[in-house]
Amino acid sequence: MAEDLIAEIEALEDKLASARKSIEARFIGQERVVELVLASLLCGGHALLIGLPGLGKTRLVETLSTVMGLKGNRVQFTPDLMPADILGSEVLETGADGQRTFKFIGGPIFCQLLMADEINRASPRTQSALLQAMQEKQVTVAGETRGLEAPFHVLATQNPIEQEGTYPLPEAQLDRFLVQINVDYPDRDTERAIIMATTGTEEAESHGVFTGHELIAAQRLLRRMPVGEAVVEQILDLVRAFRPDDPSAPDAVRDMVAWGPGPRAAQALMLTVRARALLQGRLAPSPEDVLNMAKPVLVHRMALTFSARARGEDLGKLIDQVAATLNTREAAA
Repeated sequence: MAEDLIAEIEALEDKLASARKSIEARFIGQERVVELVLASLLCGGHALLIGLPGLGKTRLVETLSTVMGLKGNRVQFTPDLMPADILGSEVLETGADGQRTFKFIGGPIFCQLLMADEINRASPRTQSALLQAMQEKQVTVAGETRGLEAPFHVLATQNPIEQEGTYPLPEAQLDRFLVQINVDYPDRDTERAIIMATTGTEEAESHGVFTGHELIAAQRLLRRMPVGEAVVEQILDLVRAFRPDDPSAPDAVRDMVAWGPGPRAAQALMLTVRARALLQGRLAPSPEDVLNMAKPVLVHRMALTFSARARGEDLGKLIDQVAATLNTREAAA
């Protein structure tokens, strides 16, 4: 059985390498962003992409839909968007015999890959329409619960600069995103490659590598990957260190963090370190994978205190600092 598992993992690694190559044909550079988005899909989770307009977030989601063989829909979130615009609604229909019946018209959420563009522009009422779908993979409309097609993923985008007319996502919804992905400006060489590739008469095309069923099989295989006891302990140490009321929390966390990550963060780390090992061509995750995935998994599941925000403290830097300290301590033990 171990030999069969190794063979399956190696075959999946080859397929993932082809998928990355196809994605990067249209989404040039930004290897870290591509890795994190693929990791979230392999884990069966959702991702929140934070970045300024024009950095290719929409292009990335469209390319992912093609490469991963998923039916995709896009919703542009605006202040006047209503829950029915996402979930769908019942309409009164008159049949040929004159009988009137209610018919359900499904909204754009009935897909496999939903792009929630500028999700923080919608009202909290509309944002909450995604809560059940993201957690339970089903929606309830007019008292009837309807399942969503598997696999189902939400990739949401958010502009970090413009705050006018926006509604910050509630903690419960942030916790449903497996990872937060920061999309930064490309470096000079990458930007040169982008403008040369996208301003000519033809652009590179991506091709399908996965199907929906193959992605589901990959998600099941990922959960069968072995995880060493040392990695499990490192994940637990890391997550618990960011809870300010935990005895293991460092002084910096007690001073700066208002509330820390819950068990869902540990679950997310267990899955994402396996996904990174797969994407790196390895059979099992390592402590280095935990350090690498700590910030994307934890940064949106914590909050700074008012005084820490007033001082201009940064959660990302705190996560890097504490994770590095724990890793050094465990390596010396």
